[in-house]
Amino acid sequence: GQGRGWGSGPEDGIRGLGKVFSKFGLLYSVRAHSNAAVAGPGCYAIIKFYSAADASRAQHACNGQRLFQNSPMKVRRQKGFQQQVLALNSNKCQELANHYLGFNGWSSRIITLQNVSGFDDENEELGKKQSVRYLCAVEVTLPNHGVHSRGVGLGEADIANGEGSRVQKLAVSKALSSAFQKILLVVLESGKVAVEYNHAAEDPTDFLTEEELEGLVQVTAADVQHLHSICESGNPSQVTVA
Repeated sequence: GQGRGWGSGPEDGIRGLGKVFSKFGLLYSVRAHSNAAVAGPGCYAIIKFYSAADASRAQHACNGQRLFQNSPMKVRRQKGFQQQVLALNSNKCQELANHYLGFNGWSSRIITLQNVSGFDDENEELGKKQSVRYLCAVEVTLPNHGVHSRGVGLGEADIANGEGSRVQKLAVSKALSSAFQKILLVVLESGKVAVEYNHAAEDPTDFLTEEELEGLVQVTAADVQHLHSICESGNPSQVTVA
């Protein structure tokens, strides 16, 4: 779009784009940028949807339209774009759950949250920075669908950097993300949502009792981190607006 259509810069277009494209489905992100100097004045935006179907509907409906500015916009799906499938972070998982299940459609509880600092004394002996570690196990419940899912996460931070206060929150966040990875939301054409539990994503901790989960502190922090590391990004579908 022309720069004047978005006001003084790309930031002015983000709100307008979000309002227009959110009508087609839940948005993962909206980012607007100024054109490179060789392309002339103007802006472009990359809009990511959680759903590929929503992205496709938005592209077909909005391409060539005057959405909130004077000139028509070119809206296209990005083709040949390969992105590794990674786990969504806990905030994005909760956003999806609230959108498709409702705020009362799911709940979570902490099974255990324990300090496991000092279980990797070998690293400290080698002169590495002293760190604090918390291990968390969480259960997510979808009462209307009879689904229960567990997740385990490890939070770690260097004490010297003053990051110790956020370790518990980080452990809970990773455990919540881990639990959501085992839940499949199937959005039907009618708009109804079906829920399935992904047994293929289960790990050994899913077969433990709560008492056994609380005993996970006997496992070294390094082993737990290897088994339950969570990536902090998603794999949405995107459209480009120019």
